[in-house]
Amino acid sequence: MPTDMHQQRDPEQTEIRMLRDFADLEGKHILEIGSGDGRLTWRYARFAGRVTALEPHAATVAQAKKLRPADLEAKVALTCSQAEQLPFAKKTFDRAIFAWSL
Repeated sequence: MPTDMHQQRDPEQTEIRMLRDFADLEGKHILEIGSGDGRLTWRYARFAGRVTALEPHAATVAQAKKLRPADLEAKVALTCSQAEQLPFAKKTFDRAIFAWSL
């Protein structure tokens, strides 16, 4: 990526600081609802254990797959699905992030 547009949206790192201040994500399995292109996902995934990123728009999931850093491919699963129809009924998560979906 030539310019990190993601960082330009939050140059002070407020989102990550707030997440870390209010929720222990260290080593946890995170469900992110409405992950979009991964702008926030890549920033917290490095200290999470695993991430299941849920996004209902196939084109956005495709974009996130292109933007996903190579070192996070095994750690971050990008899933195209509606929140009402979660494809992992018996799977459990330690934390859920629902940041920009409303």
